[in-house]
Amino acid sequence: MTGGRGSLVELRDIEIFLTLAEELHFGRTAERLRVSQARVSQSIKQQERRIGSALFERTSRSVRLTPLGDRLRDRLDAGYREIMAGLDEAAAVARGQAGTLTVGTFDTHHQQIATVLDLFRQRHPQCELRMRELLPADPFGGLRAGRVDIGLLWLPVREPDLVVGPQLYTEPLVLAVASDHPLARRGRVEMEELGDHLVVDLEGPIPDYVWQAHTPSVTPAGRPVRRGIAVATLEEGFTAVATGGVVSPVGSFAAASRLRRDITFVPITDGPVLRYAPVWRSAGESALVRAFVRAAADARNTTDPQAGFSVWGTGPG
Repeated sequence: MTGGRGSLVELRDIEIFLTLAEELHFGRTAERLRVSQARVSQSIKQQERRIGSALFERTSRSVRLTPLGDRLRDRLDAGYREIMAGLDEAAAVARGQAGTLTVGTFDTHHQQIATVLDLFRQRHPQCELRMRELLPADPFGGLRAGRVDIGLLWLPVREPDLVVGPQLYTEPLVLAVASDHPLARRGRVEMEELGDHLVVDLEGPIPDYVWQAHTPSVTPAGRPVRRGIAVATLEEGFTAVATGGVVSPVGSFAAASRLRRDITFVPITDGPVLRYAPVWRSAGESALVRAFVRAAADARNTTDPQAGFSVWGTGPG
C-alpha cells in the first residue's frame, strides 16, 4: 500500500491506525497491540505526515478522529479485514484445515466411515469434504486421474505409486444368487461350492491380485472357479445374477442396501473377509490427506453400533 507520494505504508501501521480509531486512547491501543505507546504515537505521526493532514485531534483529556480520519477509517477497515481473512485462510490451508478433500468409496461405504468423517469435519470445519463413488472394476482410476484425493479400498494394495494407511473396517462376503436358484434355499454355503457354478467376473483394469482377495480363482480344495459374464458395475452384476446364469460373492454392505425379490443373499461360512484402508497417491499427499489419515487412525478403535457389519481393525496387514 502506498501513500500520496508512493511511500510504503506497512500493514502494522494500518493496524495501529484502525485500533486507535476504535480505542481513542494511546495507552489502550499500545496494550492491545502489545507495542509501546511511543510506537503508536510515532506511527500515527508518520501517517499524518504522509497524508499531509491530521487524522486525530488530541488533547490532554481525549483523542478523537478528525473528519478526514473518520473517512480514512471507513475506507481502510473493510480492506484490512479482507487482507487478514486472506492471510488466515492461507495459513489454515497450510495447516491442512481448509480447502477441498475428495474421498472415494465403493457404493454406500461412506456410511461405514461416518465416525472418521465426523471427526475430520469437527477438526477441520473450514475444509469442504466431497464424496465420490469408486468402481470395484477400476479401484485406482479415480486416484490416478486426480478425481479422488483419498480412496477407501479393500486390501491388499501393492502399487508403487500408492500409499496405504491404517485398516479401518472389514466386510464379510455373502453369495448373491437368483431367488429361484437351488442355493437360494440354503441357510449358508461354503467357498468350495463356487466350483460348481459360473461366477461373475469383473471387466476393468482391476489387478488380478486385488480381485483374488474378493473372488478367488480356485476353491479351498484347488478346483477352478469358472468365470462367467464380465461386468463393469455392481448393478450389472446383480442383473446378471438375477437371470440365474451366474452367482457372485458380494460385500455385505451392498447386499444390505439392495434387497431384491429376484436375488437372494446367502451367507458364506468360510468366505474371504475384505479389509479396507485409506489409499492415496504418494505424489498427491497433502496436508489435508495427512489430516484425514490422522482422523482415521484416531477413530479406528471406535465401534459404531449403527455401522451394521463394520468392524474396526488394527492395521493394514
